[in-house]
Amino acid sequence: MDRGPGARAWIVTGLLVVFMMVNFADKSVFGLAADEIRADLGLSATQFGLANSAFFLLFSVAAAAVGLMSDRVRPTWLLLTMAVLWSVAQVPAALGGGLAVLVGSRIVLGAAEGPAFPVAQQTALSFFPNHRRNLPGALVSLGVTLGVITAAPGLTWIIGHHGWRAALWVVAAAGAVWAVAWAVLGTDKKHPTDVPETPSGDSADSAESGKPGVSGVSGVSGESAVSEAAAESTARPPYRRLFGSRTWIGTTVAYFTSYWCIALMLVWMPSYLHNGLGHSSAAAGKLVALPWALGAVVLLGQAALTGRLMRRGVGTRWARGRVGAGLLLLGAVSCLALPTVPGAGAKTALLVLGFGLGGSFPTIAATTISELAPPARRGGALGATNAVVTTAGLIAPAVVGKLVDSQGVPGYQTAIVMSGVLLLVGALAAFTLIDPARDAARLAA
Repeated sequence: MDRGPGARAWIVTGLLVVFMMVNFADKSVFGLAADEIRADLGLSATQFGLANSAFFLLFSVAAAAVGLMSDRVRPTWLLLTMAVLWSVAQVPAALGGGLAVLVGSRIVLGAAEGPAFPVAQQTALSFFPNHRRNLPGALVSLGVTLGVITAAPGLTWIIGHHGWRAALWVVAAAGAVWAVAWAVLGTDKKHPTDVPETPSGDSADSAESGKPGVSGVSGVSGESAVSEAAAESTARPPYRRLFGSRTWIGTTVAYFTSYWCIALMLVWMPSYLHNGLGHSSAAAGKLVALPWALGAVVLLGQAALTGRLMRRGVGTRWARGRVGAGLLLLGAVSCLALPTVPGAGAKTALLVLGFGLGGSFPTIAATTISELAPPARRGGALGATNAVVTTAGLIAPAVVGKLVDSQGVPGYQTAIVMSGVLLLVGALAAFTLIDPARDAARLAA
């Protein structure tokens, strides 16, 4: 019998949504305070871009290292450690200092935040079988969006009235409060290493073969399905086989292009809305929430659509890979069309569409990798994916800063077109390479 997840699964998922909200509120401060920080510290656009890139200097390395560690250490304690470090890392820059202090604190913060998304997804998804992971995966990703939507107006007001360093104190306090809540509610010793797949007709991968079974196993039913699921839970294929699979490569390429958009939304979008499209600072602080709000709707819509397709027997090659490809393609078209339309209103609308749709791939990536990798390799697989993908955050802010210094305001538009081209590449990779059921079966062979 296919039993639904218990109350604890949803309590943990809710806490992890808030975890990601705090995570991205931390990240959004620099973008919202870009002009104030540049004026206060006398930074060029290139220097400001490099300072933001410093955040990602150890971000990817930490994501990979902690991802591998989470296959051996209880992820709940890793999450608590990360949240405490976030708060501590904000303090030096909040107290004062110049560019060196700012860069140093951002490097430490990036190292602490790098593993956040993969470990949060691993923790939440471990409470759910494959065919029930779309909603919790989407909700954890939704925390990213909600973090920016809820934080942007308040942090913009704090920055305008009390300065950007005050905003750092606010997000540091938010991280500390979450850490206390998690220590009380989230570090239960009963946390599962993984929920075994149950033989259910709702399982997308088994439905693909027309028979009840488990993820990645065709034609298996009844007690044999449970037995094989248990065997798979201890499978440890070499990481090189995981990382050499078409699904891992396609997912990682597509997610990289999506994260490129996420990085630019965090760092440069408020500045583009203000300096490039002529919106006031207050209006830019509100408008920057729109692509994230659209992303929230898209995330929930994608989760609903993917779940519906899987329940109808559609394989995850289509339900995840090609649905994701379609979203990236729509984002690419919007970005590429931006230079062709007149007026700030039309450009703003296409910017919102392009980045809102283009930044919507994280949930698909997490659930796809979780389907591909057996539980004993899931943390490492998610961490490695995040490590590769988040190098976009290291590159994108610096590239756009250089474009703005060399081209002026048109440099922002060049960056949007560049993002559109990258999203096209990501859509092609997702459409042609992602097939987790096929590659999971090969890894299990």
